[in-house]
Amino acid sequence: MFAKKAVVVAMLLGLAGVAQADPLTVYGKINVSAQSSDDGAGRFSELKSNASRFGVKGDYQLEDDLTLIYQLEWEVDLTDEANEKNIKGRDQFIGLTGSFGTIKAGRNDTALKLSQGKMDLFNDYEADIKTLWKGENRMNNSLVYITPKFAGFSLLVTHIMEDSEKGQDGQSVALMYGDDSLKDSPIFASVSMDNDVNGYDSSRLFVQGKVASIKLGAGLQQQEVMTGGTKEDGYLLNAAYPLKKFELKVQYQTLEDHDGYSLGADYKIGKETKLFAWYSSFDFFNKADTDYLAVGIEHKF
Repeated sequence: MFAKKAVVVAMLLGLAGVAQADPLTVYGKINVSAQSSDDGAGRFSELKSNASRFGVKGDYQLEDDLTLIYQLEWEVDLTDEANEKNIKGRDQFIGLTGSFGTIKAGRNDTALKLSQGKMDLFNDYEADIKTLWKGENRMNNSLVYITPKFAGFSLLVTHIMEDSEKGQDGQSVALMYGDDSLKDSPIFASVSMDNDVNGYDSSRLFVQGKVASIKLGAGLQQQEVMTGGTKEDGYLLNAAYPLKKFELKVQYQTLEDHDGYSLGADYKIGKETKLFAWYSSFDFFNKADTDYLAVGIEHKF
C-alpha cells in the first residue's frame, strides 16, 4: 500500500512539474459574423470569419535562469472554400527570456503594431484601424527585443531583415507605459515609430484610461510613403462603457480627407464566449464610400 501511494505521489509531482514548465498550450479563437455589406458596388450579404485562429505555444526552463519560448499561430477562414488559402501564418517565433528581457526571431507583429495594446475597439472587423492607417504589419525575417518593465515603462524594438530585392532593412520602435488591460495601472500610453517598414515611415501616439467605468482612448497617426509621398495625418477617438453583461462602444477615425465611425455592443454569454453587433461607415475622398452591419459570435479556447 505504501509503495502504491509513493508511486501516485511521484506521478502527481511529475505532472505538477510539467504544468509548471507549460511546454505546450493549445489555444485559439473562432469569430464569425453575418454581415450586410456595401463596398461601393451595391449591398450584399455574407458570412465573415474575423481573424479566427488557432495555435500552440510553450516555454521551457533552461540553465542560468533562461527560459525558451515559442509560438506557432495560424489564421483559419471558416467561411472560405477549403483549400491551401484557407490557412495562413500569423505570429510564429522562437525566443529566449530572462532578466535581460525577451528576444524573439521569426514572423512577428512590429513594435508599432503592438503599441496599440487594446486601443482598437473594432480590431479584426471592417473598421480595424488598418482600414485607414498604415503600420499594422506582421513581418517575416524579424528580430524582436522587449525590455523588462521599469517603473511601468517598457521598450520594444523590431528589426526587419529585407532581402536585396525589397530594399533596406526596416526598424520599428515603441515605448509603452502601463497595462493595456487597465487593471494594474490607471492609464496605458505609447509612442512608436516605423522606419522603412513595408514601404512606409509611420509614427503613432496612443493614450487610454478610465473615467469612472467608461474607458476612453485617443490616438494620433502620421504616415509617409518611402518613395517621396506626402505626409498624411489622422486621429482616433473611442469610448467603451460596461453595462451588466454588455459592453457598448463607439469609435471615430480619420486620415486627411477620409474618416469612419463605428457603433457596437458585445454581450457575454460565458467566460470565453460573446455575442456582438456593430455598424461601421467610411467616407473616402478618392473611392466609393462603404458601410457594414454585422451580428456574430466569438468563442475563445
